[in-house]
Parts: sequence; C-alpha cells; structure tokens
Amino acid sequence: MSSARVVVNLPNKPSYDVRIAPGQYADLADRVRELLPKASRAAIITDSNVNPLYGDAVRESFERAGFDPFIFEFPAGEASKNSQSLMGIWSALAGQKIDRDGVVVALGGGVTGDMAGFAAATFLRGIAYVQVPTTLLAMVDSSVGGKTAIDLDEGKNLVGAFKQPVYVAADTASLATLDDREWACGCGEIAKSALIDSPDFFEWLSQNAGLLASRDEKTVQEAITRCVVFKANVVAEDEEERAGVRECLNYGHTLGHAVEKLSGFGVYSHGHAVAEGMRFAARLGVALEGAPLDMVRAQDALLDALNLPAIDFSADADTVIDAMLSDKKTRGGKIRFVIPKAPGSWVVREVGPDVLREHLGAWARSKGVR
Repeated sequence: MSSARVVVNLPNKPSYDVRIAPGQYADLADRVRELLPKASRAAIITDSNVNPLYGDAVRESFERAGFDPFIFEFPAGEASKNSQSLMGIWSALAGQKIDRDGVVVALGGGVTGDMAGFAAATFLRGIAYVQVPTTLLAMVDSSVGGKTAIDLDEGKNLVGAFKQPVYVAADTASLATLDDREWACGCGEIAKSALIDSPDFFEWLSQNAGLLASRDEKTVQEAITRCVVFKANVVAEDEEERAGVRECLNYGHTLGHAVEKLSGFGVYSHGHAVAEGMRFAARLGVALEGAPLDMVRAQDALLDALNLPAIDFSADADTVIDAMLSDKKTRGGKIRFVIPKAPGSWVVREVGPDVLREHLGAWARSKGVR
C-alpha cells in the first residue's frame, strides 16, 4: 500500500508531516535525523502493552540512525495519565541526561502521546518530540494538533500544554493488534470528524462503515487520511482554540467526558463515550437549532454500523451537570456544546441548566431510568 502524506501548516511555526502507511518503524529514525541533525539522545516513552510489541524495533531504528536511545515504560491505561507518571518521565529524562538537543518519542496510544508530549513541552522548557501512534484513536485524532495533558481526579485533561510534534509516523501495521473495543473506540472519533467536517465525508463514511468496521486496509487508510486532513485544517486556523474554530473538535465530548468520569475511567472507551455524546448533542440540535430528524437517524445508523451502540449508562441530571461543570470546555460557569445543524454545519452554544435537565431526563428515560 502506498504511503499517504499530510502536511500540517501552522502560522508562524514550522510545518510537520504526518505519514500514514504500514512498515514505518524501519526508517523512522532516519526521518527524525533529517529533521533534527544535532540530536543525539532519544527518549522512547511507551506503555506496558506497546513496549513488548514495538519497543525494540523503534529503539533499533534510532540506534541505526546514530542516536543513543533509551526506553521508559509505564503501566498501560488511562489510570496512568497523572502527575505521578509524568514525574517519572521527567525524572527519567533528567537521569538519562537528555539535553535541549534531545528528542522524545511518543510510542503508543493517546495516553502515551499526551504524557510524552506534555513532558517534552515542559522538560528544559521544551524539547522536540515525535508522535508514533499505535492505535486508531491516536492516529485519527490525538497525535495531530499539539494538545497534551494529564488528568486530575476532578476531570480529564485539566492540566496540559500545546506542543506540536516535529513529525508523526502512523504505522498502520500496528493496528492489527487492536481488539474490537479499541477499534470501535477509534471509529467513534472518525464518526465525529465526518459529521463535523462535511457532507462528503459523512456520506463517504456512512457508505463505507461496514468496510471500516471490518478493517479493510484501503478504507482504513483513507479514513485516517481524511481525519488528519480535517484536523490539520482546523488546527491551522485555530491552533490554541482561541478563535472558536477548534472547539468543533469537541463534538460529543461534553457529555462524553461526563460519562467517562461518572462511570469510572476505562469502563467505556473514550470513543464510545464520545459516540454517546454525539447522539445526545444531535438531539439538542433538533430541539435548539432546528436540525432535521433525518440527521439524527443517519448518525445513529452510522454509529450502530461502527459497533458503537447507545451505552447502558445514565445518571441523574444534576450529577451529570456537576461533572460537566468541572470539564475544561466550561467557560464562566457555562456549559458549552458543539451542536450540529447538518453534516458540516455546527454551532457552539451555551446550554442552560433547565434545558439540560430536560434533555438529560429524556436521555435517562431512554435507558429505562425514571
């Protein structure tokens, strides 16, 4: 399969490539060497699931390219995305004498990318880092755009920094190791991008949902490429979410993050929780923006085809509202939703507590809770 290449162009900052193809680990470090000719040390940050699979291959690639690499492994899972794990990475970078010419390599999924990127943003006030995503979710979303963060007990991604990678290598061969839950998780973010991006992307994904769910290689590469192009365009227009454009990437996340927090992180995958948030936000779109019911039905059908059924979880409205108020998307004590009007058309809107209670009540009743 041929390689796909997307360039992320940012105003007043260096652009960077995203390469999407199988078999990239062999020459990964050669590409990094071209970008960072002075670099000597490479810190490969990975987790206990990914390291046994790809750690040696990536380390050997950096050795062949003349780097002096080392691997730092942490326990896999969202529970590790915290200040204690971050302190471990900082200590490893200091103990291994990484200097400002060093490079951090984030080898893994979204948790790894977030923590390694945050460490790179803050260690020595910032050193270069490379994203090597190994999950579908990371390839289509978190590895591109420069958001890095850790979780607090109070909520997801509450402490972080913007730090753009110098290169992203999405080796699609690594997707073969994902289980069905992790695959569907990534499909949730693909569906989010398709609905927000354009009628063309949404129609293409709806027509090809079965092929994506069954992991057809050509369809997978095209889905990843479409998502990266969409996100690259959004980030180029609003890198740090100050112009109101990048907020569209939060579609489904307002309720989705609340579901993750209230159910217990890890009970539902991030993508599945986002899919539930998309179902809820689309219904808000009908009530508040006059969106057509056909859009809700089409989105529901797409999520079902991607093996992301409505989740079997609910909570009382005030509990959900409290969880939403602690989310980083809240501004001035107001809960904000990305609300679709049609594929490719959306608004960001504050939704008051009375309206939310009404719709959250309907959401709970749809789960059989009265």
